[in-house]
Amino acid sequence: MAHNGGVSTSRSASRRRHLSSSPFAEQAPPDVECFDVGDRVTHDKHGLGRIISERHAAVVVDFGGTLVSVQRPFTRLTKL
Repeated sequence: MAHNGGVSTSRSASRRRHLSSSPFAEQAPPDVECFDVGDRVTHDKHGLGRIISERHAAVVVDFGGTLVSVQRPFTRLTKL
């Protein structure tokens, strides 16, 4: 039997619970922004646009005649 030096090799150790007394802040999962058809938006690369349709994992945005499908998560898209 191999000795691992007291280091836990359990896969369940990958997600540890946060202790309220910890000096490190617990990071909340990022909020996924919701968009509706007609919303005005800005995109880091494409600029200003308007949501013209939404699908399960994407929204279609009209950027002045250019239609772009933006996939979730919407990290580069901001609602105005």
